[in-house]
Parts: sequence; C-alpha cells; structure tokens
Amino acid sequence: MVEQTLHSIGQFYPEIIVVLTLCAIIIGDLFTKEKNHSAGGIMLGGLILAGIATIFQIGTNEAIFYEILAVDPFAVFFKILIILAAIFVVLFSMRSTELENYESRIGEFYMLLSGMVLGMLLMVSATNLLLMYLAFEITSISSYVLVGFTKRSQRSSESSVKYIIFGAVSSGIMLYGLSLLIGVTGATDIFAVNEALNAGIPQPVIFNLSIAMILVGLGFKVAVVPFHFWAPDVYEGATFSIAAILAVASKIAALGLLLRLFTVSFIDIGTFSENGVWQTIFTNDIPWDVVIGTMAALAMIVGNFTALMQDNIKRMLAYSSIAHAGYILMGVVIFSEQGISSILVYVFIYLFMNLGAFYIAMLFSNSFDTESIEMYKGLGHRAPMEGVAMTIFLVSLTGLPPTGGFVAKLYIFGAAVSAGWIWLVAIAGITTVISLYYYIRVVRNMFLYNPEEGASKPKFDIRSKVILGALLIPTLLLGVYFTPLVEFAKQSIKIFGLN
Repeated sequence: MVEQTLHSIGQFYPEIIVVLTLCAIIIGDLFTKEKNHSAGGIMLGGLILAGIATIFQIGTNEAIFYEILAVDPFAVFFKILIILAAIFVVLFSMRSTELENYESRIGEFYMLLSGMVLGMLLMVSATNLLLMYLAFEITSISSYVLVGFTKRSQRSSESSVKYIIFGAVSSGIMLYGLSLLIGVTGATDIFAVNEALNAGIPQPVIFNLSIAMILVGLGFKVAVVPFHFWAPDVYEGATFSIAAILAVASKIAALGLLLRLFTVSFIDIGTFSENGVWQTIFTNDIPWDVVIGTMAALAMIVGNFTALMQDNIKRMLAYSSIAHAGYILMGVVIFSEQGISSILVYVFIYLFMNLGAFYIAMLFSNSFDTESIEMYKGLGHRAPMEGVAMTIFLVSLTGLPPTGGFVAKLYIFGAAVSAGWIWLVAIAGITTVISLYYYIRVVRNMFLYNPEEGASKPKFDIRSKVILGALLIPTLLLGVYFTPLVEFAKQSIKIFGLN
C-alpha cells in the first residue's frame, strides 16, 4: 500500500506543483505589503514547473491512487493544453487594466485561478465518477468567484449571480445523473461501469435518464445549445482574462472529461478493434449520437446567427465559442479514432486563435477603453500590428487558409464525412460562411474607416508584442505545418491501456 501510494505521488507532480503554488500565493500575499502582481509571478513560475512535469509524463500509461486517476497520453495532451492556456491567462491578467482597482485583493485572484487550474487538471485525468464530479465542482466554484471578482462593477456582479444559479442547477442535475449511473451499474470506476453495461442492465430507462442528466452538466460547461444561455452575459461581465479561460481552458477540460467518460464507459468492447467506428452500448430507445449531433447543429446555428447581432466584442466571441463547441461536438458523434483525434487537433489550434482574439480585444480595451465593435473604426490604422494580428486570428476562427483554423475544420469535417454525417457537415459549412460576416465586420471597422483627425497612436510595450507573437506564430505555422500535431493527437487517444 505504501509503495503504491509513493509511486502514485511520483506520477502526480503536476497537480502537486499547482497545489504548492496555490499555497505559496496565499503565504506570499499575507506577507507582502505592496499589493501587486507578484502573486502572478509566483503562479507563472508554478505553471511552468507543472508544464515541465507534465511533459515528462509523455509516454506514460498507468493508473494511480488505486485507479481513480489516469496518467496516460490522453490526460497528458489535455493537461498540456490547460497549463498552456493558464500561462497565457496569467500573462493577460498581469497586463489587464480591469484589475488595477483591485490590487489589494490580487493575491485572491491568482489563488482562485490556481484552484481552477487544479480542478481542470483533475477533470481530464479522473477515471472515477465521484472524482470527476469533485474536480468539476472545484473548477466551477473557483470560476464563479472569478467571474464576479470585479465586484464594484454591477455588470460583473450580475453575471456572477447568473453563472452561480445556472451552474448550481446544471451541477445538481449532473450529480443526480451520476448517482443513477452508479446505482444502475453498481460501480464508480468507469472501466467497471463499462463491464457492467456490457454484461447487460435491467433498467434501460434509468440508464438513458442518467446519460441525459450527465449531458446537461457537461453541456453547460462546454456551453453548447440548449445549455448556453449563461455564456454571453458571463463573458461580458468577467474580465477579459477570465472570459478567455472560460472560453478555452474550461471548455477543453469539460470536453476531455466527456470524451473519457463516453469512450471508456459506453463502448461495446466486442467491436472495439473490428473497425474504425466504435459501437456503443446505448440502448436502441434513444439514438444518443443523433441527440449529440442535433446539439452540435443547434450550437452552430444559434451561435453564428446570434453573433451577427452583437456589438460588444466579448459577447461576439462568446457566441463564437458556442458555435465552435458545435464544430467540436461533430467529432464526438462520430465515435471513432479519427473523430476523437480530429477533436484534439481542433482544440489545440482553437487555444491559440481564440486566446489571441481575446488578447487583442483586451489590449484595445486597455488603450481605447471600449468593447464596442462599432468603436473599432480606424483602430487598424492607429495600431497596425495589433490590427493585422486580430485579422489573422479572426480569419483562423472562420476556418480559412493559410491559418491553423482551416486545418482544424478540415480534419473534423473530413472525419464527419467519412462517418456519413453529411447533413451535419452541410450545416457546419453553411454556418462557417455565415461566421465570416461577423468576423470580417471587425476587420472592416479596423481598416476600412479612417481614424478621427488627431487620434493618438498607442504604444504597446515589448512584453505585449512577445505575448502576441507567442499566440500568432502557432496560429500561422499550424496552417502550413501540422503533421507533428496530427501525430501527437493520434498517439494521445490511446486511453484504453488502463483497462
């Protein structure tokens, strides 16, 4: 027992480092008289160390802590993405003017952000239903407080309350669904759940009800229709950095949890190796692949059409992220190696292009004190480098070459076509064309209007440009050289080695 625990601790270093970082932030904040972003520096250092520890786990495939956590290629892939997103968000926060009036509490901000990162790391590694829910709640509770961190803003307070209410309801429904699944199968380990379901269960109605309830909770976190209502208001009320981590890291973590739960628990082990498309053990009463496909289609339609009417850049990016959740879910309904690997390619590229769009929007908000797309008129002339970068990020989000977004959509559309989901690809293609309008509207305002006479040109320091380059280069590079990413994604879907 002791040897197994010590061995498990040795494979748990990334999470341990994040916990120690959280503690260091609390202690540092207690003894620091000058309230500044030193806590952000501590968190940044901790995340870099956690990232290095995660990289050393590449190639590992084992269960730890009595098989409640997995250290496998799938978990490592998602942990790298979460840590990478968190590093960028910390850098965003250290340059955010929205947090300037809250420097006396800035240590609390980074402490909560560390807790959120810890929850997301556990979400993508958990193989036990109870730990999955616990990790889900750690992430959610931290994010509730972070959304309302700028509490002097009425908009922030309102969005935090809405987020808590929607989150509590969806979380309660998900917990009840998990309890029903545990009751039906008599197991909390997802591999044991799979064995019980393959052996046959006498309560198909309860089983289907549990799946529906679990989808409610995860659908809320991914912000997919019809569980998306919270996202626009929450993104608008939160700071740019928190809106960015909700749009990227939180969505990626929930997706990792959903993929592990569904592909491990609900696969028919008798057909796993026979063909490229895996067979599920869902009962024939409800075609869950069609249900998820319908959710994906609605997300693409509602997200893109509603984004057309938005003037606030945060709300526009919120509806954009809802649409992208629909594109990502296309890979889930395929239920094959090709489908899941295409999801991994998509979320990796999505991280850079979406964070990049949020970052430029934050820089414009810092310098010009506006979130209105209408007020972006002439900003491309006043800040040419940032305007061009924003154009590239938006073109990538649309899915046009030669950016990474084109590769992301090419792979996921190709996987859907191969699996016969032609109607879903048709909807995805049409809504992609629609998305071009509201993305290009931002570009049009930046470059096709002249700035007001005498308008100043802001100067962005070298650190801002370095962060921008770190987001821009992968977005462009992955549009022309993506083979290593595709291979990394294919290697990362070997999540069945712990059975």
